[in-house]
Amino acid sequence: MRVFTVLGPTQSGKSTLVEAISRLDDRPTKFDVSGTVHLHGFSYLGEPWCAVDVDGGGDALAYAGPAMAISDAAVVVVPPDPDAAVLCAPYLRLVEEAGIPCFLFINRMDNPNGRIRDIVAALQTYCTHHIALRQVPIRDGDQVIGAVDLISERAWKYQEGQPSALIELPQSVQDREKEARAELLETLSDFDDHLLEQLIEDKQPPSDEIYHLAAQVLQNHQLIPACLGAASHGNGLTRLMKALRHEAPEFDIAAGRDEAEEDARAIAGFADVKKHIGKIVVLRGLGQGVKAHDTLGGETVGNLTGLDAKTQIQALEAGQIGLAVKSDHLNPGNLYDSDKATPLPEWASSRPPAHRQLVAPAHERDDVRLSNALARLAEIDPGLHLSQDESSGHAILGCQGPQHMRRIKSKLDEDFGIEIVTEPVETAYRETIQKPVEHHHRHRKQSGGAGQFADVQISVEPMPRGAGFQFDEVVKGGAVPKNYIPSVEQGAKDALVQGPEGFPVVDVKVTLKDGKHHSVDSSDYAFRTAGKNAVREALPQAKPVVLQPILHAEIHLPSIYVGDLVPTISSLQGQVLGFEGNPNASGWEIFNAMLPAVAEDELHRTLASASRGTGWVKLTFDHYEELRGQSPRVLREQAANA
Repeated sequence: MRVFTVLGPTQSGKSTLVEAISRLDDRPTKFDVSGTVHLHGFSYLGEPWCAVDVDGGGDALAYAGPAMAISDAAVVVVPPDPDAAVLCAPYLRLVEEAGIPCFLFINRMDNPNGRIRDIVAALQTYCTHHIALRQVPIRDGDQVIGAVDLISERAWKYQEGQPSALIELPQSVQDREKEARAELLETLSDFDDHLLEQLIEDKQPPSDEIYHLAAQVLQNHQLIPACLGAASHGNGLTRLMKALRHEAPEFDIAAGRDEAEEDARAIAGFADVKKHIGKIVVLRGLGQGVKAHDTLGGETVGNLTGLDAKTQIQALEAGQIGLAVKSDHLNPGNLYDSDKATPLPEWASSRPPAHRQLVAPAHERDDVRLSNALARLAEIDPGLHLSQDESSGHAILGCQGPQHMRRIKSKLDEDFGIEIVTEPVETAYRETIQKPVEHHHRHRKQSGGAGQFADVQISVEPMPRGAGFQFDEVVKGGAVPKNYIPSVEQGAKDALVQGPEGFPVVDVKVTLKDGKHHSVDSSDYAFRTAGKNAVREALPQAKPVVLQPILHAEIHLPSIYVGDLVPTISSLQGQVLGFEGNPNASGWEIFNAMLPAVAEDELHRTLASASRGTGWVKLTFDHYEELRGQSPRVLREQAANA
C-alpha cells in the first residue's frame, strides 16, 4: 500500500483534492480520527493507496507530524495567490524538518490570483530546498485551460469531469515552455553529472532519463516539484497521481526516516475513542508486520480491521494501513516491536500549547470519570497537554487553540457523557518582604486537662530573589527544646502558604531566636501553632510586596510579521530582547522577549491574529519581579463588586 499525507492551509482545497482522487476508485473507504484527520483508502491502477487528509489551521497542526510518519510522501496544497504563500510556511517547515519527499499542488488554477512564477517565488521564501516547476499553464486569455508537462513536453487540455485531452503544444506557450524546461533541467543537473554534460554539449536528454532522475531527487528529498490543477474540476489529478506512483519512495524509506529499528513491526500514527467501540489505533505495518492477537509492545493486539472499521483482516503486512481494536496499550506517536514502544523522532511532536484552561466537571459526581476521560484523551490527542493546578487541584488542559478546546469539549460530551466547565488559569503570583522584622508570640490555651503553651521569638528577613525559604535557630540554654524546633519550622512554612495579599510567600528566612516552654502543656502542636501565628503576624510589618512571574518567550514566526510584533510586546508590558533569522527554517525568525505571565493569553491571541495563524511561541518561566500598581487581590475585589 502506498500512503501520502495531504497538508495545507484552511480553504486551500485539500479535502476537495483528496475526495476527488479517492473517487477514481468506485469503492473507496474512509476513517475519521477525532474529526481532524481523514484517511481515504482507494485503488489506483490496480494498486492500494491511502491519502491522509489533515485539517488546515494551527489547531490541527499537531496531527501533521504523525501523519507524515506513516506516509511515503507529502502533498502540500497551495492557494494560487502569492500573498497566500505565507500561510503554507508552517507546512513547508514541517516537511523539511521531517525530511519527507514532497510535492506542491498549486490548486484552483481555474481562478488564479497571480502568475505561477510569482507564486513559486513567494513559496521559495519558506523552503530551503529548491522548488522545481513541473508544469506550465496553457491560457486562453485570463483563463487557464490546460497545462504542459515540462519533462515529456506534452500538452493537456482540461475537460470538466473527465481526464485531460492530449493536444498539440500551442504556439502561444512554446517560448514559456522552453524557458521553464531549461530551468528544470538546469536544476536537475545539479544532482547528476551526466545530465550536466548533456546540457553543456547542447544535447536533449531522453524523457525517460529525466523522469528517472526526478524520482531519485525526490526520494532523496533534494528538491520539491510543483504541479498545477483545479481539484474541484478534476484537473491535474492524473498528473499528480502518476508522479506519486512513479516517483514517491516505497514504505521502507519511511521506516528509515522514522528511525525505526530492524525489529520494528508497526507505526502507531493516530488513535481515537469511539462510543460503544472503545479505543481504535491506526497502524502501519513494518518489517514482518503484525497479525491479529500477536504480541506488540509487550501485550496482545486485539482484532485488526481495514479502514472501514468493519472488515476483519488476519494480518497487517509491511506497508499496509489498518485499525487495531481492543488494543488499549497501543498509543499513537510510537514505533512498536514485539516487546517495547519507541517514540517517533522529535519532528513528529506537537508545538507547545497555545490555549490553557482550568477544567472541572459540571456535576461533582463526574469528578473521577473526568480524570479518567482526560487521561484517555491525552493518550490519543498529540496536541493535548495535561497538567494540574497547584492551588485548586483541577486539571489544566493545554490545547493548540480555541477550536481544539471546542473539539475536546464535544468529545467529552458525546463519547464520554461528561459535561465540563472551563475558566482561565490564574497567574501564579507570589509575595515577599522588603525589610527584616522581629516578632514575639505566645500561644496559650487552657480548656480543661492538659493545656497548650508555646512561646517563640522570631526574626523574619528577606532573601535574594529565587532563594526560596530558609529556617535557622539560635536558641540558647534549651529555652525551646530541640524536639520542638522542627515544629516551629513547619508552622513557619504553614504561614507562608498564604501571605497578606493571599499568595504564597517566597524568598524569606525565618530564625527562631528565643522562646519558652512548659514541662506539661508544651507540645509539637503548640509550637507549630505558635510558629505559624508568629510568622503570620510578622509579615504585614515586613513591608510585603506582590511578585509577578516573568516568562521568556521564544516566538517563531515568518519574517514578514516581525515588525508588527515589536509594538505588540510593548503593549503587553514586555521587553524585546532581540530577533534573528532561524538557521534551520528559511523565511522564519526567532523573536525573544520577556513579558509578564498575566499577558500569556493575550500574547497567543495577538500572535495568532498578527501572523495569520502561522506563528507560535514557547514560553518558559524566567523569574519573579515586583508588581507595581494595584495588587491582584484589590483588582479581583473590584471586579467582583462591579
